[in-house]
Amino acid sequence: MEKRVAIIGAGLSGLLACKYILNKGFKPTVFEEEARIGGVWAKTMESTRLQNIREGYQFSDFPWPSTVKDLHPNHIQVIEYLEAYADFFKILPCIKFNSKVIGIDYVGESFQEMESWDLWGGNGKAFGSKGKWHIKVQETNNCRLEEYHFEFLILCIGRFSGYPNIPEFPPNKGPEVFKGKVKHSMDFSALDNATVANFVEGKKVAVIGSHKSAVDIAAECASTNGVKYPCTVVQRTAHWFLPSTFFSGLLLGFLYANRFSELLVHKPGETFRLALLATLLSPLVTFISYI
Repeated sequence: MEKRVAIIGAGLSGLLACKYILNKGFKPTVFEEEARIGGVWAKTMESTRLQNIREGYQFSDFPWPSTVKDLHPNHIQVIEYLEAYADFFKILPCIKFNSKVIGIDYVGESFQEMESWDLWGGNGKAFGSKGKWHIKVQETNNCRLEEYHFEFLILCIGRFSGYPNIPEFPPNKGPEVFKGKVKHSMDFSALDNATVANFVEGKKVAVIGSHKSAVDIAAECASTNGVKYPCTVVQRTAHWFLPSTFFSGLLLGFLYANRFSELLVHKPGETFRLALLATLLSPLVTFISYI
């Protein structure tokens, strides 16, 4: 039986999935809607940089090149790093670019039979069932449709799958009554540099939100308008940002964003040993918070 695997998306997770599928001896095919790899990094603003430090955002088996010295690499350095990873592990030949998946269907097993399975495949294994994934793909260059069949499917489409997440507004309370221009951060990031400058130049800009994309847009506005037309960032909930300072050569943010930090807090259903460990480590929590 052939072990063909479809992977949708050639962003960070899609590249990783393809690399490990190749290592297992399977036959992966990656469908990517855009003309290059990188996911969100393929379409981003000029000022965008990695919010993690360089060592905290790298593959375990493929370190950053020695030529990258920035603690927070820019978007060009990130995309070049991902391209180097894909080239080194022979991932690029597996990718079908400009290929938009418009339909997925599982054919060969009845819904009643699948509902009776405790694990996918009926036996807990990835392969072996009678069904196949039928994937309809549209080539974005010529709109031609083609259908592919695979034994296994991996979705690596990101959090929002390339579609803006726009909230619903009460009648006559939404963008339709706003006299200015409204643009989602995802659409804003896809603009070229000249268009971005024309869009915000000489205008009062309000950014709704305070996460990564909001900060990047505020930086773009500040770069274009300076202090004459300040950008206003509106956030509903205040967020606690991890510290980026070092203490005795250790980055304090690592103490919050790794598996070790999970041992510092009590959790529902924890065992006696984990509860005892969290209690013993509680002084360390206080110490880190005050640094």
